[in-house]
Amino acid sequence: MNDEVPPKDYQALRALIAQRADDLPKRLTQIAAYALENPDEVAFGTVASIAGQADVQPSALVRFSRALGYQGFSELQDVFRSRLRERVLNYDERLAQMRAHGLATSKSGLVLDGFLKATERSVADLRTKVDHEAVDRAVEVLAAADTIYLIGLRRSFPITSYMSYAMGKLGIRNILVDGLAGLGAEQTGFITSRDAVLCTSFTPYASETVTLTNAARARGASIVSITDSVFSPIASPADVLLEIAEANFEGFRSMSATMALAMTLTVSVASRREEP
Repeated sequence: MNDEVPPKDYQALRALIAQRADDLPKRLTQIAAYALENPDEVAFGTVASIAGQADVQPSALVRFSRALGYQGFSELQDVFRSRLRERVLNYDERLAQMRAHGLATSKSGLVLDGFLKATERSVADLRTKVDHEAVDRAVEVLAAADTIYLIGLRRSFPITSYMSYAMGKLGIRNILVDGLAGLGAEQTGFITSRDAVLCTSFTPYASETVTLTNAARARGASIVSITDSVFSPIASPADVLLEIAEANFEGFRSMSATMALAMTLTVSVASRREEP
């Protein structure tokens, strides 16, 4: 049992599970994956029903809870129940929450201050938790590719579109996969084992990004994934996984840290290709 105080909020728990994923036994990893994919079921289910759905013994849930520092499963379950108060809101709900907090009718400076603080938290978290060796490996993979395919749809599209713009200016051959007219599969249809894919997606994950990433993996391309969890659907196909967690303000998540990481990769790849 871990001596540290276990997380009391769901996002901190997710981060802890991701941190310890490689050290958990197979059965506990199976529970972790099920729990993060089905948080509502964990919040409301019984030990027996959750164990049955996760295909483990009920006692494994207790072992999983204690491995994370909790006294028992009920204490862990309380954290999943707290998620319902912290869940990702739709945009109407987010605006309603802002109005309830007096922000929508306040001076815009209050809103700006909120977003700036979220940005500061995101950047500070990246600075302290970034895996520099993983970033270096990602640069090596991308620099060695004939063509870099950039896959990031929905809210991740600003990241890949700006990377494509910057790579073009730096003379790096790339293809931006935008999925327009449903042509994502056609845009990635010429990927070979000599190419690399930079994909990015965050909860809730864009299904087409996942599909295109797996298809690229099947074609033998090298994969660099930027995502928020080792249990992300684009984590397992990755040759290099770069984890990043963005803070939010009233449910609207910052993209500042992800953009900083993306531009670090872009400029570093250009620099690496100029080396003799």
